[in-house]
Amino acid sequence: MSIWIEEDAKVLVQGITGKQGMFHAEKMVEYGTNLVGGVTPGKGGQEVLGVPVFNSMIEAVSKTDADATVIYVPPPFAGEAIIEAANAFEQAKGKGVIVCITEGIPTLDMIKAAAYVANRPNVRLIGPNCPGIITPGESGGAKLGIMPGHIHAKGRIGIVSKSGTLTYEAVAQTMSIGEGQSTCVGIGGDPVNGTGFIDCLAAFESDPQTVAI
Repeated sequence: MSIWIEEDAKVLVQGITGKQGMFHAEKMVEYGTNLVGGVTPGKGGQEVLGVPVFNSMIEAVSKTDADATVIYVPPPFAGEAIIEAANAFEQAKGKGVIVCITEGIPTLDMIKAAAYVANRPNVRLIGPNCPGIITPGESGGAKLGIMPGHIHAKGRIGIVSKSGTLTYEAVAQTMSIGEGQSTCVGIGGDPVNGTGFIDCLAAFESDPQTVAI
């Protein structure tokens, strides 16, 4: 088990045709993440890294049955990207996980987006301005974000942090004593975000694979 993201989760990337989106999508695939598609308005019909690009999230979720999405969209458009993703998951699947990596989203945009997601209890937002979430598997796993995948291993320790680099340090310390991780969550340090420490602690507490946090 793990929290929120299983190791075989079907994942989308919003902004996959952009420089950052394409770079990190490639790293996700290299790690073993089950990337099933990307979303860039106006670029639908293309193919990136062997997966289809869609014009909208509702189309992408409907056609791929994706479990989660990672957002690499410029700050002025990221708030709307979160709302679009939340609506798509609610309408097409009934649930979903949104990971927003983008830094510098205008505060008012983020307040609106966070409130929209909060009214959809089966949709989980992680971030923004965060390294993401990773659930290591036996070989590969699900890496949704910018963290270095190779430092992780499947195990029983849950890790949560605001800081990306402190997350990686915690991973290194668990590995140094022979312990792997169930899931690692970087919640981000912005004043308005989707997931906090208490959310993570409650989820880890109910996860049978996690024995320590």
